[in-house]
Amino acid sequence: MNRIFFLLLCCLSPCLLMAQTPVDTTNNVDIDTTGQRDLIDIGRSVFKLHHREYPKKQRQIYFSILPLSSAVPGGSNAVVTSTTAGFYLGDRKTTYLSSVSFAPYSNFAGRFGIPIHSSFWLKDNAFSIQGDTRFLVYPQFTWGLGGGQPEANKILVGYDYIRFYQSVLKRITPFFYAGIGYDLDYYINFNTNNSPVNFGDFSGYKFGTSPGSNSFSSGLTLNLLYDTRQNSINPIPGAFGNIIYRANTAVLGSDNNSQSVYADFRKYVSLTSSGPKNLFAFWTYYWATLSSGTPYLNLPSIGNDPYQRSGRGIEQNRYRGESLIYFESEYRRDITANGLFGFVIFANVNSASQPNSHSFAYFNPAAGAGLRIKFNKKSDTNICIDYGFSKNYSDIILGLGEAF
Repeated sequence: MNRIFFLLLCCLSPCLLMAQTPVDTTNNVDIDTTGQRDLIDIGRSVFKLHHREYPKKQRQIYFSILPLSSAVPGGSNAVVTSTTAGFYLGDRKTTYLSSVSFAPYSNFAGRFGIPIHSSFWLKDNAFSIQGDTRFLVYPQFTWGLGGGQPEANKILVGYDYIRFYQSVLKRITPFFYAGIGYDLDYYINFNTNNSPVNFGDFSGYKFGTSPGSNSFSSGLTLNLLYDTRQNSINPIPGAFGNIIYRANTAVLGSDNNSQSVYADFRKYVSLTSSGPKNLFAFWTYYWATLSSGTPYLNLPSIGNDPYQRSGRGIEQNRYRGESLIYFESEYRRDITANGLFGFVIFANVNSASQPNSHSFAYFNPAAGAGLRIKFNKKSDTNICIDYGFSKNYSDIILGLGEAF
């Protein structure tokens, strides 16, 4: 079964390499929402609310809010309020949609998280500013390194976590950007209080695994970006490529000098030229450490990509290694002509490198399907309800905006 999923995704992944026909952003047009319907429209009709018309040139912010209860790493449920804001910082004919997502959660028993993601596109797409800030207090299970660890071989790890990632990229040519950034990861009070097992022996890894220790990583990044998507919340046909090289250094306070690379590629292929959505989406990334010294919790792991969207149907952190490869494909289609309802079918596979040979010996597949409900047609934001499953695990994933 592993081989079948892997071969299927490998056959589809070459679509990521298809050349994207350049389109001058000055010729972009507004997203046509004529005839579209969303939950805001339904709310107005039910409660007899009047729609306030704004001048077309007046800047507007399109909010989408989803209160929900969801499982958190380490067990129990938490109350989550996911909020996404979409807005334009320039003429929408020449400027991509900017967005900010905020999804704080708490289980009212000492576990909580405050994650904020931002993606700003300045006027005429002259600059792209990307941000990721988090403060988390929660435990999560870990299964050690490599892709072949049995399900029962896990330890609950507790820690506090502060992340601050920020990058600024300048447009070099249409759709291509280059820039620099700064990344900070601070893991506080690493502990395994509920386990008598020595974690260093369990993981076979020496960096950032001592009980009660802190791990601080601080470094500069070199960023290359290629993006033809007008809307990252719900991408239309186009392509995306992002390569991030990170160098942690003691000069900036890092515990150890270390290097890593993250390469992310996506392709969106529409099966129709107009009308209801009917498209394939493909995603692959390669994430690897290039030297020793990376703290254990900062090693590549499934579900811990920059937007924590990979591995639907696989428990977060289930597979971890000094390098990780990932493939996913998804079919997206509207159910109703007005775009209010839609569905997706997806499959993904990942492999974490083995601790000694550094080879990709195990491929771990997952699959699933989901329902889409249009919350805000102006920003094209969907409520996403996905069911994913893999060997010995299944989950329901709720959120705003597509997984990729």
